[in-house]
Amino acid sequence: MDNASRVCSFCVMDNSNPSIVFDANGQCNCCRDALNRKPHEWWTGPEGDIRMRRLIATLKEEGAGKPYDAMVGLSGGIDSAFLAHLAARKHGLRLLAVHVDGGWNSEPAVHNIEILVRKLDLDLHTYVIEWQEMRDLQIAFMKASVLNQDIPQDHAFFSTLYRTAAKFGIRHFLSGVNFASESVIPRGFGYPSIDGTHASAIQKRFGSLKLTTYPFMSPLEYIWLTRVRRQLTIHRPLNYIDYNKEEARTELQREYGWRDYGGKHSESRFTKFYQDIYLPRKFNFDKRRLHLSSLIVAGQMTREEALREISTPIISVQDARRETKFVAKKLGLKPEELQWYIEAPPVPHSNFPNGMWLHKALLRLRKVTRILLPSRSATVEAADVD
Repeated sequence: MDNASRVCSFCVMDNSNPSIVFDANGQCNCCRDALNRKPHEWWTGPEGDIRMRRLIATLKEEGAGKPYDAMVGLSGGIDSAFLAHLAARKHGLRLLAVHVDGGWNSEPAVHNIEILVRKLDLDLHTYVIEWQEMRDLQIAFMKASVLNQDIPQDHAFFSTLYRTAAKFGIRHFLSGVNFASESVIPRGFGYPSIDGTHASAIQKRFGSLKLTTYPFMSPLEYIWLTRVRRQLTIHRPLNYIDYNKEEARTELQREYGWRDYGGKHSESRFTKFYQDIYLPRKFNFDKRRLHLSSLIVAGQMTREEALREISTPIISVQDARRETKFVAKKLGLKPEELQWYIEAPPVPHSNFPNGMWLHKALLRLRKVTRILLPSRSATVEAADVD
């Protein structure tokens, strides 16, 4: 097989990412690593039931006498919606729902958030990013030509999450991140969105506005909230059940009239553009491979089914043209200007000032903590949210 198009013999990851390597049997390091982690990160039987009961009991005990037992993020997507349904309706937790509006919500996502909040009787804390600031930061990232164009949205979410927890005195956050659909990630893929130093540096280099309301989080504030105050513990309850995204979709549609918005993370119109157009054209990477390979590892899809799906176009030429035109207009750019940014040579994140040293240090600390305190495997450290 031609080395330029080699595909894993177990999943559908290919060598479009330079960190992917294959063993003598043709299996890639990504799915092999996920399979090794599977028994330690996803519990679908009695062990999961025990962990779930323990978590719910802890949250209710610590939440006694307080307005909320925990926070949950709501994006309008399947994972967060089903988690809110599971926690509130099935386990009776009192949740504060948190949503960050960066100006890119799809209409179905808005509908899904509204109907879930209403039917589950949840309090909703929404932080709206001032549009001109968000726009300026996103254009700065386009000009920087880096891989992770979702940082402006994601950094705002993570910083708002920690600050909201501090404001309301909430110590637990329920995350929709799950092993079943997100276990396969190439080493070094992407860039951590929590790095406020990096986001700020790109804005100063390429932005045209001084951002006064955008919620940048400095390394000092991050360390203070996550390591000194230890304000927040992040839990992944979907890893305690036999979570299946398609079954979750069906249940949400039946119970709430939940509306579909397309592919994974396409509840954000910008993320849809980023995954369907920017990544494939600029970096030759089809992000569907991550999701489909994760489903293979989870035993929820065969490799043959995944290969058939990956062989279809990510997006039609007509839809790509329409999405690019929409994003360009919203950002105040001409379509050909946005196209120029897409086709410009990629630039490594490391070319700009960053706080990657902190991220790596916290990851090393988390690994040491897991070895010394294995019982903490039921929770996820704050450094791991992105």
